[in-house]
Amino acid sequence: ILNSMAVLDSAQGDYASAEPLYKRSLEIWERAQGPDQLAEATKLYNKALVSQYGGNNFAKAEPLYQRSLSIREKALGPDHPAVATSLDALASLYYQQKDFARAQPLYERMLGIWEKTLGPEHRHLGNGLNNLAAIYQSQGDDAKAEAFYRRSVLVKEKTLGPDHQYILTSLAGLISIYSRQGKHDKVEPLLIR
Repeated sequence: ILNSMAVLDSAQGDYASAEPLYKRSLEIWERAQGPDQLAEATKLYNKALVSQYGGNNFAKAEPLYQRSLSIREKALGPDHPAVATSLDALASLYYQQKDFARAQPLYERMLGIWEKTLGPEHRHLGNGLNNLAAIYQSQGDDAKAEAFYRRSVLVKEKTLGPDHQYILTSLAGLISIYSRQGKHDKVEPLLIR
């Protein structure tokens, strides 16, 4: 019940109320079930989300994500979609901190798992492709960045519809690349869109 209350508080953006509920729920679970159980991995993951997004406490969130990932890998195997979800969360944490060297291999592994288990055009791929494109762009690899942004747009259009707001981040990435390259003929239609 405590975990469910924490999930509800998190969904409503009340991270301050959610965090102690997650903590208490996790403590009770560990006493009753022992560590390294799948349910514990979910509770750790949820607590890390609250730490990351509720208080920008990256130092607190990182070990929780890592522990959740380790439990899921051990229980489900290295290529399970739940493992990809944990990889995505940890990569996003590093991405937020602009630690692209640590985020990139996690995003690449996550995308590989999702493509293999969910297919190459599943909705989960859109943001991961966009974030990987941004990493390549920050490293000056415009060709790779453009390819990943374009693929992100296609996946998002197919799964969310052509006018969904989440497509804007991928379009903005393409606009940034083309503007820097002086390819104004490619920028204008994207700006109009």
